[in-house]
Order: sequence, then structure tokens, then C-alpha cells
Amino acid sequence: MIERILPEGFHAEEDFGPLPADVSGLLLPEEAAHVARAVPKRQGEFATVRACARKALGRLGHPPVALLPNRRGAPGWPAGVVGSMTHCDGYRAVVVARAADAVSIGIDAEPDGPLPDGVLETIALPAERARLAGLTARRPGVSWDRMLFSAKESVFKTWYPLTGEELDFSEAELEFDTGTDTDGLSGTFSARLLVPGPVVDGERLDGFTGRWLAGEGLVVTAITLGASSASRGGSGRSGPESAVPSAY
Repeated sequence: MIERILPEGFHAEEDFGPLPADVSGLLLPEEAAHVARAVPKRQGEFATVRACARKALGRLGHPPVALLPNRRGAPGWPAGVVGSMTHCDGYRAVVVARAADAVSIGIDAEPDGPLPDGVLETIALPAERARLAGLTARRPGVSWDRMLFSAKESVFKTWYPLTGEELDFSEAELEFDTGTDTDGLSGTFSARLLVPGPVVDGERLDGFTGRWLAGEGLVVTAITLGASSASRGGSGRSGPESAVPSAY
């Protein structure tokens, strides 16, 4: 599914369906120790998304390695690799690329349904909330509040490896292109950073661009920040803790 919104050079693995009852065969010893006291659901998500990651890394020629999270929950990738993970009910996915081809990746998947009461006001700027009605009118088959949340998670996951700093939901303003896909629901989005952006190869980025997809009961977003300046997000360059936990 997610490969539909990825450019060449980015490798995805995904897993649908229920979580396994026994995760012992999916985890390396360091990983098993990390989630030994977690509830079964957390263990299942942690294990299956890392099984996906090892398959994806194998496509890049990397042997199986433990992928332990840092203090923010972001996985530690092998040297020479950039990547991103996501999981939600019924879906786990990983995207990786060689560091020679990509600077950062951010992906997120969410169930295609309305956000819980009160969350939209926490994650959306007034201008973003004002645009939701128009998006719904043009593409009524998508839960746009949930899509906005997913895209903001992808923004954070792209931002964090470049800065090592938090990014609040209010510090990036998103706009969506509803696209012209008649066989499914997909399009692009842009994220304008409202704080100084990360510096990459001596250039300060003022935003990111990404793609979105809705289908199979999910909304999925992805930002792939290529290593070449021509493929980086943001229309130009200038010289958060989440309300709901990130799904690394």
C-alpha cells in the first residue's frame, strides 16, 4: 500500500491483520528485553514492525540487527541507512533508504476515522481547521482531520532526526492537494515550518512536501527527503510532543 506514494530508491515493507500471539520469534534478545514488561499489544506492534524493518533492511543488503528506540521512541537505524516506522490497529509499515539517497524519512498510518473529541483543537491551527470543510466537500471519502494528524506525525518524524528537537503541532502549517486520482484517494501535501527549519548541506529548509493515500480503512502519509537538493521538501529555503503518542 504505502509503496504507492514512495519515489524510487525507497523500500517499504508492511504487515496487515491481527497481531501475533507469540512474538518470541520476531525479536532479537535486546529488543525482547526492552519490551519484556509491556502489554501484549505493545509487544506485538513493536515486534511486527521490526520484523518488517529487517525485511526492508535485507533488501539493502543489511543483516538482521536490533532496532532499539531512543528516548523519543525513534528507532536506531544501522549506519548508512535512514528510515521510518509506523503502526496502528491492523497495519504496520517501514520505509528505508540508503543515506546516499535520502536525508530523512517520515511515515505515519492511522485508521480512516474521525479523531477523538478534543484532539483536533490540540493539533490543528485555525487556518487548517478552516480548510477541513473544503477538503471534505472535494473528497468526502476521507477523514481529513485524521489525515491532518497523520501528516503532522510524518512531519515530526522527518524533522526529528535532522534536529534532535521536538516540534509542536502548532509549529508547522499544512495544506493538502486533493489530487485527481479516480481509482483511489491520493494526493500531495505541503508543510510550512513556522520555526527555523533544519540546515541540510548548508541550506535551511523552510518546509517539507509529502504524499497522502487513503484506502483499506487507513490514511497513510509519507515524506521522503531526498539527498539531492532537487528532491528536498519545501518550496524554498531561507538564509511536539504529540497529543497522541507517535507510533514508532
